[in-house]
Amino acid sequence: EVQLVESGGGLVQPGGSLRLSCAASGFTFSSYAMSWVRQAPGKGLEWVSAINSGGGSTSYADSVKGRFTISRDNAKNTLYLQMNSLKPEDTAVYYCAKYPSSWPQGYEYDYWGQGTQVTVSS
Repeated sequence: EVQLVESGGGLVQPGGSLRLSCAASGFTFSSYAMSWVRQAPGKGLEWVSAINSGGGSTSYADSVKGRFTISRDNAKNTLYLQMNSLKPEDTAVYYCAKYPSSWPQGYEYDYWGQGTQVTVSS
């Protein structure tokens, strides 16, 4: 059974940092691209970042470019999102999602985690 379990969310002040983790199990993690997607209160899903299976290729939404860094540790079956210089508009539930391929292709995911709440507020 595929499982994606996010952690690391919480309340942080503007300008602060958080690192999200996504522990993966039930599949060969190193063979699949992964992504982070978020949903702000009352809004739709927003793609944040993606990484290929090997970790050598990453992409970011313009809204987070230069502030967020996606990475993965295939030995630990874990995906990460380092978030720096956080802004109130980054407040959202953050989900990790699995692509059905080794390279990110659009927004076609086959599995999602349950999400972790990030709140940026003073």
